[in-house]
Amino acid sequence: MKYNDIAAGTFISRPNRFIAVVSVGGREQTVHVKNTGRCRELLVPGARVILERHADYQEAGRKTEYSLIAVYKGDMLVNLDSQAPNQAAEEWLRSYEAERLIDGIHDIRREVSYRKSRFDLSFATASRSAFMEVKGVTLERDGAAMFPDAPTERGLRHLLELEEAVRQGYLAFILFVIQMKGVKYFAPNWETHEEFARTLYEAHRMGVHVVAYDCQVREDSMEIDEPVEVQWK
Repeated sequence: MKYNDIAAGTFISRPNRFIAVVSVGGREQTVHVKNTGRCRELLVPGARVILERHADYQEAGRKTEYSLIAVYKGDMLVNLDSQAPNQAAEEWLRSYEAERLIDGIHDIRREVSYRKSRFDLSFATASRSAFMEVKGVTLERDGAAMFPDAPTERGLRHLLELEEAVRQGYLAFILFVIQMKGVKYFAPNWETHEEFARTLYEAHRMGVHVVAYDCQVREDSMEIDEPVEVQWK
């Protein structure tokens, strides 16, 4: 996926989870943050951030000219756009690399309802229908990508629904899209949400495919790249 109009800035503060104050070209700007997660270890004063500019923001009824989409953590560029993983996942499912993991992918659809949940993607394979839930990962500690960075009851419900889908004969996947490059492995964040981590492991044992991929992140784009090992402890 690509962004059209990019600018760089310096992070100053985050008054609430929806907006941040950023210095852009020497001027302070209030910008939209395209991620409502905590991101406390990333959005620190002085951090270099990447913004998407919306030249027609007033005509479009937007309150801000810019959206914050990425941040540098040292030399590592981390995409923070919470909408990017789903788009990147759909593009990846249509690629040759996905075919190496899942045979005969076709009829890809977005936002598909199942029971009380709405899964990010559904598709058909050579053998049966499948659901895929996509989770963006922006938390990195000592080379480990981790999810979640805050308790997620919605994510917990999705895991239970994926388990039920397996029992009903569907293929089920949860894809952790690591929105950076250079991590050593992926692990559930037991410390932050033990129930989610435990339920993820049980879903894995029940037949839900738990997969993690890193991304090639550039200032104007993000695409899913290579598989990352999943470690449970």
